[in-house]
Amino acid sequence: MSPFGWALVERSARLLQGDDQESVLGDLTEENQSAWRGLFEILNLFFRRQAFLWWNLKPWIAGFLVVLPSSYLLMYVSVSVSCTYARLVYHKLLLGKAYTGPEGYFLLLCHIFLLLAWSWVAGYVAASLSRRTAWVSVALAVATCSWYSPQTTWGDLSIPRILFFLFVPPALLGLWQGFRGVPVTRNVAALLAIAITLLMIIAWSRNALWSLNWLLIWPAWCLVTIAGKPSLVAAQTN
Repeated sequence: MSPFGWALVERSARLLQGDDQESVLGDLTEENQSAWRGLFEILNLFFRRQAFLWWNLKPWIAGFLVVLPSSYLLMYVSVSVSCTYARLVYHKLLLGKAYTGPEGYFLLLCHIFLLLAWSWVAGYVAASLSRRTAWVSVALAVATCSWYSPQTTWGDLSIPRILFFLFVPPALLGLWQGFRGVPVTRNVAALLAIAITLLMIIAWSRNALWSLNWLLIWPAWCLVTIAGKPSLVAAQTN
């Protein structure tokens, strides 16, 4: 195998876990396989390992019950926060015919906190539930944001598209911390879930909460159930 081909194989082997990576590279070295054959062997093993992971419910929960609905809803929350901020601070309507709600400064602060909390929790829970399929969760989020943006619903939007994605930085932070196994204590998780719940009730009681946004509450309480379990991430690395 040429030096270039071996470098390609080594890079692709990073997709595998430590034991698998060393075993496959050792076998390829002994057999002196071609670069394309080595790449095929590595990708074949990677996708077989990935397929095995989906026999567990956690990847399905992380991808389709946390990431997919959260990505869709958080785009609308980002637009709502942006429009409310522009209306209150700059006395400017960013939306054409769409209604931005009756929020004042207090509810705007509530929504900003909820946007940050919802986004971070969704990312953290998705990565914590299924660390080794986190790339699928990211792909689902990207697909959702590409196909179902607020612009497809409100065709007369004249605001920068970047404002649809205010949720992305805190979501990526949560995803990274969940992937790295950064611990969250049960008390902190419970406090965060209670705060999210109370602020959602306040917003709902003042007609400032879209009914579908209640779907964003369950990842927060899911976090309570998985918080303080260091074995969760460790088990996925074995």
